[in-house]
Amino acid sequence: MKIFVLIFALFAAPLAAQQEVPQSAAQMQLSFVPLVKEATPAVVNIYAKIMTQAQRTPLQRDPFFERFFRDPFSEKPRVQNSLGSGVILSADGIVVSNYHVVGMATEIRVVLNDRREYNARVLLGDRDADLAILKIDAEEDLPFLTLRGSESVEVGELALAIGNPFGVGQTVSSGIVSGLARSGAGGGNSGLGYFIQTDAPINPGNSGGALIDMAGRLIGINTSILTRSGGSNGIGFAIPADLVAAFVARARDGATEFDRPWAGISGQPVDSDMAATLGLDRSGGIIVSGLHAASPFLEAGLDVGDVILEVGGAAVNTPAEMVYRMSVAGLGRETPVQYLRGGKRFEVQVSLIAAPDDPPRDQIVMTERSLLPGLVLARINPAVISEMNLPLEASGVVVMEAGRFAQQVGLRRGDVIVDINETEIIAPEEAAALLSGKVRWIEMTLQRGDRRTRLRFRV
Repeated sequence: MKIFVLIFALFAAPLAAQQEVPQSAAQMQLSFVPLVKEATPAVVNIYAKIMTQAQRTPLQRDPFFERFFRDPFSEKPRVQNSLGSGVILSADGIVVSNYHVVGMATEIRVVLNDRREYNARVLLGDRDADLAILKIDAEEDLPFLTLRGSESVEVGELALAIGNPFGVGQTVSSGIVSGLARSGAGGGNSGLGYFIQTDAPINPGNSGGALIDMAGRLIGINTSILTRSGGSNGIGFAIPADLVAAFVARARDGATEFDRPWAGISGQPVDSDMAATLGLDRSGGIIVSGLHAASPFLEAGLDVGDVILEVGGAAVNTPAEMVYRMSVAGLGRETPVQYLRGGKRFEVQVSLIAAPDDPPRDQIVMTERSLLPGLVLARINPAVISEMNLPLEASGVVVMEAGRFAQQVGLRRGDVIVDINETEIIAPEEAAALLSGKVRWIEMTLQRGDRRTRLRFRV
């Protein structure tokens, strides 16, 4: 019996030691249990209902055939269920998630890890950033995660991804921070994306979940993956916590939209060949190829050919990085910008302003008496250029919404109308007058992206 007790004690002692709570960073790497227990109560499951309009067939969209092919059942709005994750950021119920999870939802239900359930509403959402700020009303204080400044995050750090993959329930996966400053890689509007890359497995349903460090602080919101099969291949992307903080601040100020500072410049990354001619010892920075007359960068003294090296004290190598740095700094402020000209470095303060809605856009919606009812036209100004992602030098009149009839003749959202029946178009009312007259043929010249096209149709 004594021998048995001795053997049991020898095996039991190491086992008991393994169950102790880690007391150091080295011990924490061997067990994530205390960290998970602390962080998971603030990560929630989100169930959203989205009303969608059924897609109509080409024959149903045709004015002549629609009466023969009308299906009253297929035209009814349908309910789609969206599943995702979210993170509570304050005791009073501020929650962050992805826009593609809740942005278009008509009903949102938030479920905590302890099975408490709350209704939620969207305070602020942004499709391009794929972020949405929610508010849940609870009578008691809620568990929450604190944000960690993104500039302190380093490649190689351990990280945990927490979410609800495939709807199986809250799940934790581990990995490392694989890369920083990943721009244009996370889906959505790739020109605006700026991400932390991780190899912690992220699967469908993890969207909106937390990426945390080993102190339990939020470093990013999981948003997307690169995959061919639909499952995780070890390349996931998270929206940095600094941008999340900027969204929360705007939501608390009562904003329903996230207004980004406007640069009013066009440019491209400096590669190794360009770097040699510009006097740089390596590739990096953004060379300015165009400046709008109202650009705050132009006002600060920059010119075409200058190379922007830093914005807000951080190096920028792509336009997406520059948009991110300006967005984090916020509207109404000034930020330092370092640039290179003639081999010399300069630094100026650039005002962070919204894209000016001037001259007035004078938006017009074509009436039923028009040849193209439902067509929405607007004068191009900096705000319209930003909204429609038009070339910086665009001018004249743009199609804001094509409407059913205009789509059928070939017009698209974002088309710039150069002329109608050989008459140059400067203002929306000029286009409206020509499209309301008694004519048999309409011929238009359009600027679509980087090419011109002509439309000719009978009315």
